[in-house]
Amino acid sequence: MSATERLASLGLTLPPSPAPLGNYVPFRLAGNLLFLSGVGPRHPDGSLTTGKVGTDVTLEQGYEAAKMCGLNLLVNIITAVGSLDRVDTVLKVLGMVNATPDFGDHPKIIDGCTDLFVAVFGENGRPARSAVGMESLPRNISVEVEAIVLVK
Repeated sequence: MSATERLASLGLTLPPSPAPLGNYVPFRLAGNLLFLSGVGPRHPDGSLTTGKVGTDVTLEQGYEAAKMCGLNLLVNIITAVGSLDRVDTVLKVLGMVNATPDFGDHPKIIDGCTDLFVAVFGENGRPARSAVGMESLPRNISVEVEAIVLVK
C-alpha cells in the first residue's frame, strides 16, 4: 500500500496548508533532503491546541496535538514535492512541548506525530528524534514539530 493509500485508510482529514507566521518558508528542498519548518497543532477549522501540558493540556490532548502537527507536516510535504509517495524516509523529527517544569513525558507527547508517520510511511516513517520541553511556544501552542525527510 502506498503512503497516500495508508493515509486515506486512516480516515484522517488534512488541514489546509499552514501559512508561515513570520519571515521564513514552510520548507526548503536541497537535493533529496526536504527540511520542514516547525508547525503547530492547527486544526482544519484554523483553531489551535493551546496551553501548557501538565496544567491546561493532558498527556492525551498533547499526544493529539502532536498528531495534528504531523498532519500539518504531511500537508507541507505534499506542497513541497507533490505526493506523500515521494517520501523515502523520515530522517529526523524535533518535537517541542510547551510544558510545566515538572512535566517529564515529552516523548509520549511527540509519539503522536511519529506514530502517525509510522502509520503512513511504515518503518521508513520511524525517525531519529528529539522531544524537549519548552517554557513557552508561539501563540501559546501546546506542541511544535519540525522534520527532515529524504525524498525520491
